[in-house]
Amino acid sequence: MRKAALLSSLLALVVALSLGGVWAQTRPTERVNVQAELSLSDALSTRNDSGFKRITAARDFDFPRDHGPHADYAIEWWYFTGNLDAAANRHFGYELTLFRIGLSSEEPDSGDSDWSASQVFMGHFALTDVENDRFYDFERFSRQALGLANATFENDSFAVWLEDWSVQGDGQLKPSVKLTAEENGIAIDLSLISAKPLVLQGEDGLSHKSADEGNASYYYSATRMQTSGVVSIAGDEFSVKGSSWMDREWSTTALSADQVGWDWFALQLSDGRDLMYYQLRQQDGQADPFSSGILVMPDGNSISLASGDVEIEVLDTWTSLQGIEYPSRWRLSVPSAGLELELVPYIADQVLNVSITYWEGAVRVSGTADGLPVQGQGYVELTGYAGESGGRS
Repeated sequence: MRKAALLSSLLALVVALSLGGVWAQTRPTERVNVQAELSLSDALSTRNDSGFKRITAARDFDFPRDHGPHADYAIEWWYFTGNLDAAANRHFGYELTLFRIGLSSEEPDSGDSDWSASQVFMGHFALTDVENDRFYDFERFSRQALGLANATFENDSFAVWLEDWSVQGDGQLKPSVKLTAEENGIAIDLSLISAKPLVLQGEDGLSHKSADEGNASYYYSATRMQTSGVVSIAGDEFSVKGSSWMDREWSTTALSADQVGWDWFALQLSDGRDLMYYQLRQQDGQADPFSSGILVMPDGNSISLASGDVEIEVLDTWTSLQGIEYPSRWRLSVPSAGLELELVPYIADQVLNVSITYWEGAVRVSGTADGLPVQGQGYVELTGYAGESGGRS
């Protein structure tokens, strides 16, 4: 369901940037906090009128071309999370998400300023240092001008960058990707190779988010990517290996006014299966019937999961320094697959205090699969807990 993240923050940013002209008033590399003067539900249900396409029907995917940008839609992201191990039992989690946000479907006129752009880019970079109970989170913005930020597809390869944060890759159904990001002495330099073919989420890649026409996205994932490289913290370098998850999604409008957020789970299990499920939450706190997911088998075959196929019970909560209460331990069951899982964050505080506050963090998994012990790890994303405005507390 991405966000990574976040459809809610991106739509709010599109509204703020396009209506308020905020971006035109800032330097191209300035870090800014943009908060729309709208409720979260208003922002999510705002119909974009800048000429972008809305998603109303399934499509045929074209790989590797679809790894690249889709500028005729308003919102798009390249989302990566992973769990990484180093020597001496050091464990790290990471998130790197680059978002393309369209302000207009038309390119600037040739006579406009060199700073003119029809697209802006936002990036979220986070690192979880489990041993030291530390969480580092960063945000960037830049416009698509003068090479500062862009997304391209050339010669069967794709590239997305926001200054020196970058995603570069190639390959069709089993892509290979290079990730680099650095901020304030925190850095990743990682190589990812798909261990399974891509899976199409929803109905052959069409992911409906509500009953309203056009509230949908095109969505696919690489659920298990072998990962190696280097994590750096304040000059200390750690050689790491582990597993990552890639989500690709693009859209123009998404949620209905009654949907306030979601809980998103992406898990890699020791029996070779991968599980994704997002539970949309309504204003009354109930799970939305458009909640959805997928179970990917060791051989890459997959089974779609509807809202009634997954049971989620919150076992504990945690309150952030900003006074926001988040779920912090879960029991997740998929009876049809024989799965009974318990999820626990590696550390409690994995809150990104960026333009839109949300919790996104690494979790460890234990439980049973058809009565036999199973372990695992993954990532959980929690949005809409910071209040109706969706902004920083």
